[in-house]
Amino acid sequence: MKTSPTPHDLLFKKFFSDITVVTDFLAIHLPLALREKCDLDTLAVTDGSFVTSDMRNRRSDILYRLQTTAGPGYIYCLIEHQSSADAQMAFRLLRYSMDAMQLHIDQGNKQLPLVIPLLFYHGRQSPYPYSTRWLDGFAHPAVAQVLYSQAFPLVDLTVIPDEEIKTHRKVALLEYVQKHIRERDINVRLRDIAFLLELTQPNKEQVTCLLHYLAQEANTLDSEAFFRNLGQRTTGYKEEIMTIAEQLEQKGRRIGLQEGRQEGRQEGRQEGRQEGRQEGLQKGRRDIARNLLALGLDRVMVERATSLSRAELDDLTNPAV
Repeated sequence: MKTSPTPHDLLFKKFFSDITVVTDFLAIHLPLALREKCDLDTLAVTDGSFVTSDMRNRRSDILYRLQTTAGPGYIYCLIEHQSSADAQMAFRLLRYSMDAMQLHIDQGNKQLPLVIPLLFYHGRQSPYPYSTRWLDGFAHPAVAQVLYSQAFPLVDLTVIPDEEIKTHRKVALLEYVQKHIRERDINVRLRDIAFLLELTQPNKEQVTCLLHYLAQEANTLDSEAFFRNLGQRTTGYKEEIMTIAEQLEQKGRRIGLQEGRQEGRQEGRQEGRQEGRQEGLQKGRRDIARNLLALGLDRVMVERATSLSRAELDDLTNPAV
């Protein structure tokens, strides 16, 4: 729901829509290390009504774009206007910055831009009582700093050996199947999948979901045979596995029947068209022969010209009564 702008908002927007005002503001208030990276001569308003991910219309903050002094690339400055203090303002500024980055990517750019969020505060409480370092919003800022200043944890199944995956207890089956789902033929993994089913003992819902996933995504020459063989190698999931096998068998029959009907219709249409063409050609030859005979042309010449037999010419000259 959109709210009416306050006098504070209107005043802020009136001044900060003027690039010369913003240029002076940034030149004065940006930290030196950041200001040196900004080419303030390229400053431009990007969006005067910035919409954040939670769909609230931001009437009072403005996003600016400028080029860097170090070469190609863009820096964005997001100036957030506030007349009240907020303990989570640093986190809000981070979220707005992320939205600005997403806007940049949506425009076709390949790399993330730097976004410098500035809080423009003029509230009753002085000085501003809360930290503008977003990590201070955590109960353990030091742990958060380590987490968010290094590469995030990565679980790359493609490089984990199969024998190691098999030791991963309850998650081993999922990891193994998703690692090998795109192989040329999943049948080569049948024994291991059956072994992990018995080892990890997933619940029935998990098994059903896994089986449907295999049926839809796995490469195999004979899906029905794969599941029947899998059912024979397990003890606790035969019913679920055989149900999938029977469904695949019925699906195969339906597909075969539909394909047969389709082929029959296509062959019928093709034969009908062929017969129609032949009949048309034959009628055309008879019409030509009739005309040539009426002109008195020799019968032997008419036979050669039309490829009609002597008996067919006789039918033309002596039609049955």
